[in-house]
Amino acid sequence: MTSLIIRLFIPDYQDTSRFRVRESYGKVAGIVGICTNLLLAAVKLIAGIVFQSIAITADAVNNLTDSVSSIVTLIGFKLSAKPADARHPYGYARMEYISGLVVSVVILFLGFELGRSSLEKAISPQPTDFTWLVMGILAVSILVKVWQGLFYRKMGKAIQSTTLKAASTDSFNDVIATSVILIGGLITHFTGFNLDGYLGLGVAVFIMVSGVRLIIETANPLLGLAPSRQLIDRLRETILSYDGVLGLHDLKIHEYGEGNHFASVHCEVPAEQDVLVSHELIDTIERDVEQNLGVHLVIHMDPVVAEDERTTRLRLQVEGILLGISPVLSMHDFRVVWGGERTQVLFDVTAPFRFSLPDTQLEQRIISAVQSLDPAYHAVLVIDHEEEIPPAGRETLPEEENPKGADPEGPAPEKSNPEGPDASKTP
Repeated sequence: MTSLIIRLFIPDYQDTSRFRVRESYGKVAGIVGICTNLLLAAVKLIAGIVFQSIAITADAVNNLTDSVSSIVTLIGFKLSAKPADARHPYGYARMEYISGLVVSVVILFLGFELGRSSLEKAISPQPTDFTWLVMGILAVSILVKVWQGLFYRKMGKAIQSTTLKAASTDSFNDVIATSVILIGGLITHFTGFNLDGYLGLGVAVFIMVSGVRLIIETANPLLGLAPSRQLIDRLRETILSYDGVLGLHDLKIHEYGEGNHFASVHCEVPAEQDVLVSHELIDTIERDVEQNLGVHLVIHMDPVVAEDERTTRLRLQVEGILLGISPVLSMHDFRVVWGGERTQVLFDVTAPFRFSLPDTQLEQRIISAVQSLDPAYHAVLVIDHEEEIPPAGRETLPEEENPKGADPEGPAPEKSNPEGPDASKTP
């Protein structure tokens, strides 16, 4: 049925990269959610009032909050599709997250109020009549919620929407909550032990926990999550596929709503190449990445000297020093200012966020090791932090340019980079 709804009500439903198509998915999901949840809430509310069940009334309110959630989701998708303007140059796509945050706060408040009412009934229980009609209503509600969860899951997967995926999870949680009420009603019916207040309290706690969880899920993208490994790998592979790009590092990706990515990166190009040729290459990569991956990319061009044998040998020695300290360390932006009595060795070191050594100790250890190669060497380095990402290095140097014994601190890596291995940095 979900596939039929998509084909009937979403034009160009397969082109999910377009904002208009994404907005249509959100509208359809919101309307279906509003209709099904309002119907369930109305039926359960009537049953809860007629049969004086606080548990069923709480479950009805739970479905009502889902309707409110669907309304806010619908509004959020509508607002997030607004084009960028002078005041919001990155667009309004994050409105989807803000709408989810509003819904989460409302759910938390309603859960608290239901918990208070259920606690009062648990302390002072009142007779409750769980008839087979009520059982049938709860059973049908479970089936509807199972379908709704599958519906949200498929819609969310189609457009990679965290909001719809959260709605799917919420629907399956509702299945559990309603099933508990149904089982409790059967126990009450056959044993006479009134569990209504306790069941209502359990549903209220469940609603509050869901509210807190949804607050965390919707707040995380607003704070700024690290990009997916899949997106990082696709960007790296795409950029490095162009002839003339020797390496890349300092890759930063920012997300302004689902599918709305902005990125910056440093690309290493041969210093011997004409600057106009390098600039045209960079422009081509930026255009192609935006067109094919939908990422607004800005590239900083780093010219590197790949033909200086003396610099290359020293770089390999410094790489060996880093490898001797830890295999998770990498280096980029390596350059040397040669002098008589003093030679400056400048480079950036990339370490994971949870590296074992503090920055000051790591820096001092590297400086001492570089100076032990030659007292004239003066290391000037910057330590960056990133999660561990597989390096995208260049070809191994020919054997005659990398003789054994060139690195007193340890063997050079099998794959090396004439100016240093690249690294990617994520926010």
